[in-house]
Parts: sequence; structure tokens; C-alpha cells
Amino acid sequence: MRLHLLILFLAGLGMAHAADDVDLVKQALAAEARFDSKTALHLFLQADAARPNDPIVLQKIARQYSDLTLDLADPIEQRHLCEQALAYTLRAHQLAPKNPEITLSLAICYAKIGQYSDTRTKIENSRLVKDYAEQALALEPNEDFAHHVLGQWHYEVASVGATKRFLVKLVYGALPPASVAEGVKHLRRAVELAPDVPAHHAELGLALLADGQRSEAERELHKALELPRKLKYDDEAKRRAREALEKLKA
Repeated sequence: MRLHLLILFLAGLGMAHAADDVDLVKQALAAEARFDSKTALHLFLQADAARPNDPIVLQKIARQYSDLTLDLADPIEQRHLCEQALAYTLRAHQLAPKNPEITLSLAICYAKIGQYSDTRTKIENSRLVKDYAEQALALEPNEDFAHHVLGQWHYEVASVGATKRFLVKLVYGALPPASVAEGVKHLRRAVELAPDVPAHHAELGLALLADGQRSEAERELHKALELPRKLKYDDEAKRRAREALEKLKA
């Protein structure tokens, strides 16, 4: 959510008179914009203490916990931060269940926790990722990162081999239907909606590779590397794009 929109939202909740609260949010958003997640988290937590249970502030706190995982290498610490992010997002969702950004945050939290979990949790979380991403799109069809998350989910799940899929079904139950083509479609839409986000191009490139469209995949992967950093996650997306291109050269 853009800074001026968040400030207007807070004012609409009766925060216009609380100049200190609004100033905290402005400072927190400025820190987030310069990728200083630690400072942003500290400021958003202060804003939450000053006026508790604002769903947008809670979602922003969750965002900082999630982004801080990118500054760490220890998977135990990363998982702990993901759990913190999920806890705040669940609180935000209880207060604002029809907010598409908060609903999408649940999908992202479950996806990230799955990276540090056992197989059963990965499968259970995978279903939740799809469910909440679809709910976010139902609430806001032009939410670019909802298309991104759903597109990534489709091509990654569809790319699971038949033997592994059979074993997953045998032990944990079947995964929801997935399609590489559907993944490409959603990621193309993400790029259309936000063409300046490197992560969208990187993920589209990887989906196109999974779909056997090498030449277009290379273009998208190179585009991801050419674009300036837009979000904190873009560095990780660029790394994945760079590794994919290096493998194509080998």
C-alpha cells in the first residue's frame, strides 16, 4: 500500500488527530522503502502499541518479519521470523478478512514457512497458499502479487514428477490440480500489471522454462536482471534468474 493511501486509511479510522501515530507510520514506510526492515519493524511496533489492532499496521509488521528472513542465513531463525509474520497476519485477517493484501499475506506466509518444514507441513501449506491466493484475487483481480503467487504455485506443483506426486498422494492425499500453462498465464498477468517488478519477470522466466519456451524465458530472466530493485525480495529473485541463465549456458 502506497504511503499516502495508508495515511488516508489511518485517518479514516480516526487517527488523523494522533499526529505522533501518523508520523510513526510515515517513518516506518520510509524505512521499508529503503529496505531497512529492522527499523521499519521497530517503528510499526511502536505504532501498534500506540493504537493497537489496526489491521493495516499489523500486516505491515508481518511484512517486516517476513522481509527480515532475507537478511539471515540460519534456517531456524528464518522459520521463527516466518512464524511471527504469520501470527501478525492472522490477527490482521481476523480484523479485516476482506482485505486482499492481508489475505495474500497469508498465502505468502504459509509458502515461506513451508520452506523450513517437513513434508506433511509443506503439503498442507501448499493447499493453503493456493486457497488464500485465489481468495485475494477474488477480492482484487488486479493484485499483481496474487497472480505472482498463484502462478508460481501452479508451475512448481505441476512440475513435481509423477513418482513423487504418487507418493505424496499415497501418504498425504492428493495435491490440488496444477498446470504449468496456468502458471505462465498468471505470471504474464503479474508482469502486465507491474512491469517494473524484477521478481515478476524472474518467475515468469522460470515458468516459461518449465513450459519449454526457452527463448522467451531467457528474455524474461534477462529483463529481471536489468530492472532496478523494486522490492526487498527482488535480490533473491534476481539470484534465481541468474542461476537459471547460468544453467542454460552450461
